[in-house]
Amino acid sequence: MKQPLVIVGAALIAALSLPAYAQQKPADTAPVTSTAPGATSVATRSTVSATVQAIDPKTRQVTLKGPYDRVITVTAGPEVTRLNEIKVGDTVVMNFSEALSLTLKKDGKELRSRRESAAPFRPVEGALPAGVTSSRVEIVADVIAVDATAQTVTLRGPKQTMELRVSDPDQFALIKVGDQIQAVYTEAVAYSIEHAKK
Repeated sequence: MKQPLVIVGAALIAALSLPAYAQQKPADTAPVTSTAPGATSVATRSTVSATVQAIDPKTRQVTLKGPYDRVITVTAGPEVTRLNEIKVGDTVVMNFSEALSLTLKKDGKELRSRRESAAPFRPVEGALPAGVTSSRVEIVADVIAVDATAQTVTLRGPKQTMELRVSDPDQFALIKVGDQIQAVYTEAVAYSIEHAKK
């Protein structure tokens, strides 16, 4: 299974300011990867649970203790309509679905760009509070240098330039100066609450 463009894309997305992809989340399933000459995609699903440590109804701040005993405080926006049903000791379960696709565009003519879109948090009806949200980021970067000795590609994105190593010689051979790489990252998160057992 060849994943060199996945590594390129992950680094490209992270370096061009997509904090969600850089976060560490325990994975429940192995990545599903497909690859073809000049294109690849990878998708993962993971679940993270955190225990509610404190709730301030006035400020709507919720303190959560997650994996590795990391404690964070988040503010529940007005779209979280059932905050009063969440109690200290409850578990917040977040199911993540992530996908990254990369396409090599030969002699690319597009402008370097970074486009973002997001669907707002949408409550889901049910016995317990729940909801979903999603986001999408698309980046187009120019290939401005190729170093065959080091097997690296230099990409210029809309905000910065970076050098990446492509370990698969077959994929590397396809990339030339003047090409572009299009990376599309999508993330969907489903949130649910599990009440603490008494």
